[in-house]
Formats: sequence, C-alpha cells, structure tokens
Amino acid sequence: MFVRAYLRASTDEQDASRAKDQLKAFAVERGLTIACWYVENESGASLSRPELFRLLTDASPGDVLLVEQVDRLSRLTAADWERLKAELTARKVRVVALDLPTSWMMTTGNGDEFTGRLFDAINNMLLDMLAAVARKDYEDRRRRQAQGQAKAKAEGKYKGRPEDTERYSRIARLLSAGHSWNEVMETVGCSRTTMARAAKRLAFAETKAEPGQR
Repeated sequence: MFVRAYLRASTDEQDASRAKDQLKAFAVERGLTIACWYVENESGASLSRPELFRLLTDASPGDVLLVEQVDRLSRLTAADWERLKAELTARKVRVVALDLPTSWMMTTGNGDEFTGRLFDAINNMLLDMLAAVARKDYEDRRRRQAQGQAKAKAEGKYKGRPEDTERYSRIARLLSAGHSWNEVMETVGCSRTTMARAAKRLAFAETKAEPGQR
C-alpha cells in the first residue's frame, strides 16, 4: 500500500512538519510505510496549494493520502471542497485522517465489498461534516481577528504582525550557500512567496554591498 503523507500549516511562522511524528507512529502501528512526504505552508482555505496538487499528480489509484486532521486538507468553501473531492475521486485516492477513525479501515484492505462500500459512504459523509466544521471555525476566527484588529486600531494599539527577521536571515544564508529554492523551502518550512521575498532582499543587499564585501 502506497502512503503519501500531507503536512500543512497556514503561515510561515507555523511548523508544517509539527505532526510528522504522529503520522509516523500511526503508520508504524499499522505496519505501513510512508513513501512520500508533501509539506507546505499555505492556507487551507485556498485551493492554491502546490504540494497538495503535486501529491495528487503523483498518486496512483488506491494510494492513501494521510493527514493529521481533516482541516489540514480542507478549510475550503463548499464549492472548492466539492472540486477537491472530485479530484480525489477521479484519481481514486483514499483519504485517511488521524481525527477520523472510520477512515482508518482504508489502510487495511480487509472486509467484503459490501462492508467496504458501507464504510466508504460513512467516511465520505463524515469527511463532508468535518470539512464544513473546519470552514466554520476558519470563518469564525477570521471574524474575531477582524473585530479585534478594528478595536485595536480604534484605540491606536494595532501594530500588525512582527516580521520574523531570523527566518529571513536563515533563508538568505542558505541561498548564499548555493542551496536551491526547494531545498531551502523544505529546510525552513516556508512558502514560495516568502522565498521570493527573501531572494529579492538578498539580491538588493548584494547590489548595495562593496565589491570586497560580497
């Protein structure tokens, strides 16, 4: 059984690989081997997720897409969730989530056809439910954040999110050492947008440096 693990965090300040040990332990308990890891820092509310779609492009029928929680896969609107489900169905990829025990049967391959179809139906229904809950949680948090920011601005207290200067410095050091963008993104756990911003800053700094300082 070919298992592809997907790890996602919403921002560059979060560690997308945080749940790696949990997924490894889950696989070991069931005698499985995680063959590929797909890690990215992108919003679960957007379908614009390069690593998720690279996983789907790489996948063959019957492969398992393993996630820590359903909200790592989707905080999508209902319409976008239907699009993603259609892609999963077309490629015959089986979703297994640690927070959805009914999906664990997908890793066994046991049972007759009727039982398998029954669990598929139950699993799909619960996936829909958890995806809807994840979307509502996302919208609620966004609304509370907006309200908090509006209040802070009205009181003159809002300063925005502080920049992670250490992360940018680390990216710059790795790029200067000759590492590729993909290598740096995997090492640091950042998005391509952050990479582009860091590379632009590095290029600007190098143009300003004296010839003997480069």
